[in-house]
Amino acid sequence: MTKKEERKLIYNKYNGRCAYCGNVLPNRWHVDHLKPVVRDFKYDKQKTKYISTRQCKHPELDIVENKVPSCPQCNILKSSLSIDSFRELIHGFIVSLNRDSTQYKMAKKYGLINETNIRVEFYYEKVERERAKALCGRSGAN
Repeated sequence: MTKKEERKLIYNKYNGRCAYCGNVLPNRWHVDHLKPVVRDFKYDKQKTKYISTRQCKHPELDIVENKVPSCPQCNILKSSLSIDSFRELIHGFIVSLNRDSTQYKMAKKYGLINETNIRVEFYYEKVERERAKALCGRSGAN
């Protein structure tokens, strides 16, 4: 399979939507690994920064089945986090907003924001649940 064919397959997994937030993908969308691959880095003394060696710590996870479409914001934020860690990070935004943002606190005070404390559920989880329901309905009809 060519890289272009693979990207099309990944794009179509969630009908051109980010697997995490569910927004329509922009033109410059990313391919993300649901279960992180994690790449090695080494320190470059001349550039005084860490540079990717491009070597995967878990090459067995670098497969199409583990790749999902992502908007750049979600992919960059998720980085190499597991799904549960990514979920916890997002859930923690409320705490940091209440602690650090006067604008957020004022918007909440005036009823513009209603904190729900619901569990973070990613778009792909909703889609997969609906697909499973549809399959159960079809198999029960036979």
